[in-house]
Amino acid sequence: MTRIISGLAGGRRIQAPPGSTTRPTSDRVREALFSRLEHLDVLPGARVLDLYAGSGALGLEAASRGASAVVLVEQARPAAAAIRRNVASLADVLDGVSVRAEPVERVLATPPPPADRFDLVLLDPPYDVAEEALAGVLEALVSGRWLDPEALVVVERSARSPEPRWPAGLFTSVERRYGETVMWFADVAGPVEVA
Repeated sequence: MTRIISGLAGGRRIQAPPGSTTRPTSDRVREALFSRLEHLDVLPGARVLDLYAGSGALGLEAASRGASAVVLVEQARPAAAAIRRNVASLADVLDGVSVRAEPVERVLATPPPPADRFDLVLLDPPYDVAEEALAGVLEALVSGRWLDPEALVVVERSARSPEPRWPAGLFTSVERRYGETVMWFADVAGPVEVA
C-alpha cells in the first residue's frame, strides 16, 4: 500500500495495482518531487496531467496539495481499475480528479480546448517504454498544445536511462537523482530555477 504524503488527503492509503505491471514512485522520491513543486509554487490551482499514472499516486498527491484539476491516464486495465478505486476512496476530500483508461498516445492525439491546457505534466513511464516512444509523447504535448505557456514537465525514469530527447519548445533545466530514480524538469517558457 502507498499513502498520500501531505495535503487534504495526507496519510490516506491508496492501492497499488495488482501484479508487477507498474513501478510505484517511492515515498522518498515523491516527497522530494512535491517539495520541489511546492517551492516553485506550481501546485495551487494547477491543472495536472499524470501520464502513465500507475496507481495514480503522483496525480492524487498533486490534488491533495492544491491542484484544481487532475487527469490520470493509464492504459493497463488492472492499474486503471486500481486508480478508479483510489479516486473513489478519496472523493470525500478530493474533487476535480478524472481517469482516462486508454493509451497515452491516443489521449494526446486530440488536443484540448485552450482553457483546458495543463500547468504541470508528470510522466512516469514504465521502464520498458522506449526512448523513441517517450520522445514522441513529449513532442505530442508540445505540438498538440497541451501545455500552458508557463507549464512544467517532469519525467521520471531509471537512473540508467539517458536524458529524454526534448522537443523544440521544452527546455530542460534540472536533473535530480534519488538512488535508482532520476527526474528531469523541463519548462515551456525557458529554464526554470529549481533550488
